[in-house]
Amino acid sequence: MEHRIVSREEWLAARKAHLANEKELTRRRDALSAERRALPWVRIEKDYTFEGWDGELSLADLFAGKSQLIVYHFMFAPGASEGCPSCSFLADHFDGANRHLKHHDVSLVAVSRAPYVAFQPFRRRMGWDFAWVSSAGSDFNYDFHVSPSPAEKAAGRYEYNYEMHDGEGGEMPGFSVFYRDEAGGIFHTYSTYARGGDLLIGTHNFLDMTPKGRNEGTIMDWVRYHDRYEDMSKGAASFQPALAVSSYCG
Repeated sequence: MEHRIVSREEWLAARKAHLANEKELTRRRDALSAERRALPWVRIEKDYTFEGWDGELSLADLFAGKSQLIVYHFMFAPGASEGCPSCSFLADHFDGANRHLKHHDVSLVAVSRAPYVAFQPFRRRMGWDFAWVSSAGSDFNYDFHVSPSPAEKAAGRYEYNYEMHDGEGGEMPGFSVFYRDEAGGIFHTYSTYARGGDLLIGTHNFLDMTPKGRNEGTIMDWVRYHDRYEDMSKGAASFQPALAVSSYCG
């Protein structure tokens, strides 16, 4: 993109005009967040079980004594040896946030359909500390529409991001939020999928302030596992598309 070179006065006028748009977006985002918090809730009636750090865990256990739970639906399918690159990129941001979330009545847990032991080598390789459990053997992924159910696969149509899609589908990313009241009742308050988690990717927010921005051809085509980036010491962007990135990631 060609940029005009202008005087400081012209730059300041353009910057102030853009600042008005930034402030409007901030006000709109605040209003949208308030609207989200006001959404109705659904009581969780089913008993979900997970495999994790302490053997078999219930959904209540994932709250870890907090009243609010954020679940990241991490794409790690049975038989996989690595997680989705885009899910891994997003998960790189969890531990920093967790230093604060756990002190603000929020538990953050990643959930994948692969067996618990299957993703431990990858977790150690990535150096992550956040809680990560397996939903293998339960309907959790099916009920929250991040994995097509056997019935959906048989029908050749599955639900994702509140729409129906043709095909058998596969593992998909998203966030689901739950609340646990003092009586032990658990409620589903919110879920978002596909690019709904963009706001939580701090790296994107840094990049969006720079002249080159995200510098991508398709969404997240530059993303790598953090231990597999090419040498960028010369500042040359010569990325090849990441083969394992789902079109739904990000």
